[in-house]
Amino acid sequence: MQVLQPPGWPRPKGYANGVAARGLQVHVSGMVGWDAEGRFHSDDFVAQTRQALANIVAVLAEAGAGPGHIVRMTWYVLDKREYLGAGAALGAAYREVIGRHYPAMSAVQVAALMEDRARVEIDVTAVIPDNSPDNSSDNPPD
Repeated sequence: MQVLQPPGWPRPKGYANGVAARGLQVHVSGMVGWDAEGRFHSDDFVAQTRQALANIVAVLAEAGAGPGHIVRMTWYVLDKREYLGAGAALGAAYREVIGRHYPAMSAVQVAALMEDRARVEIDVTAVIPDNSPDNSSDNPPD
């Protein structure tokens, strides 16, 4: 995996401008903040985000992947101000589940999500590196 950082651009905080990767692609559907039985335990934005991220990690594990293999992440939020206002707590929840791995990301405010109680939905693409000799690194970026 290679983080794409154009010369002279300021390094983004909490995401990458782009990521190049080679290997097995893993696409994870939008995950919301419910548990494995489809139950929400909280209406809190950060709690739902933590659970959605944990759900993503569980799906990735089925392919032999982990959070460090994520190359793209899209967040769909109901309330931009809620997302921005949760900054520190949201960052802590993200690092607790994903670690200090920051893929290419987008965040979009939407009018509604398919699950009425959901405050956030997150989908990801991950790449499990192949073992070809021209792949610059089999280790995900920091």
